[in-house]
Amino acid sequence: MLTLSTLEFLQELAENNNREWFTEHRKRYDAAKKEMEALVKDLIKGIGEFENLPNTEPKDCLFRINRDIRFSKNKAPYKEWLSAAVGPGGRHSGRIDFYVHIQPGESFLGAGMWNPTPKQLAKFRQEIDFNPEALKSIIEAPEFKAYFPEAWGESLQRMPKGYPENHPDIALLKRKQLFFMHKYTDAEVTSPNFAKEIVNGCRLIKPYCDFLNYLFFEEEEESFEL
Repeated sequence: MLTLSTLEFLQELAENNNREWFTEHRKRYDAAKKEMEALVKDLIKGIGEFENLPNTEPKDCLFRINRDIRFSKNKAPYKEWLSAAVGPGGRHSGRIDFYVHIQPGESFLGAGMWNPTPKQLAKFRQEIDFNPEALKSIIEAPEFKAYFPEAWGESLQRMPKGYPENHPDIALLKRKQLFFMHKYTDAEVTSPNFAKEIVNGCRLIKPYCDFLNYLFFEEEEESFEL
């Protein structure tokens, strides 16, 4: 489980984001990383009961704490959080997976459409126009909305080309991103049941991930096979 020490380390890192401080406190980072690895191991085990995760290890899922500052105005060398993407093969699966973000006061589980390609976005809108209930039955289900009450991401100001202004699902068609997250308090993060809570959230959002993965990947594979 994650402890208060890990959150304290991340909070202090945010206040001292430089290589000298990090080097001096390297052992604290190593301890925090070890706790995160243990959490992800539990998540792989729990999620593996309803998601196929062949040969997926914590090291495959964890993101590096070092930031890529080559093209960024922010030259702080480290991320101020720990994170992991749990899916088949880990963070490089290329598919829609479960994202876990640990940061004092800002921890969350998230999943969904964040940076789709133009082709993927076109497929999404085509599906909404043709069969909106397939998605709405998932994201408007009471249990889903109770855990993921708000959709995040950008929307167009105007209706996308090819669709009428009076379309009944105009809000969904305008979506450029459709991401859902559930936030956790620091007390929840350090609870012994935190891994089980995340697994429960992943189980709830899996149908939405499956919807997107089929739309973006399986459909294309099936067409190729035909």
